[in-house]
Amino acid sequence: MANTTSNRPLSPHLQVYKLIPTMLASIVHRITGAALYFGTLLVAWWLIATASGVDAYSWVQWAMSSIIGKLVLIGYTWALVHHMLGGFRHFMWDLGHGFDKHFTTKMAKASWVVSICLTALIWVIALIVR
Repeated sequence: MANTTSNRPLSPHLQVYKLIPTMLASIVHRITGAALYFGTLLVAWWLIATASGVDAYSWVQWAMSSIIGKLVLIGYTWALVHHMLGGFRHFMWDLGHGFDKHFTTKMAKASWVVSICLTALIWVIALIVR
């Protein structure tokens, strides 16, 4: 009996496609969505520690004020901002606007720049208000 699947063409996959900004934006949007899911556990941890008393709260504050904790919080902030901007992009598409190839590429690139700038602005304001 002949193998009928050996003559079939292979489906394209990530090794075939060239990575373009819109594809990267889509992939990162999904990754930031997952990161926000796990980052929400940090918010829950902080809220539970706030309700649990001074000792639990001071332990969370110590963990989040460490270098690793601050990097995690900055990453969480960036994921939140980047995912929000991607959501705006999707909302615009849902309204039927912005489907031009060059415009979507510009928006994908702009989402990186704007998300990094907004994250930096948020943290600068947070450090000034502190």
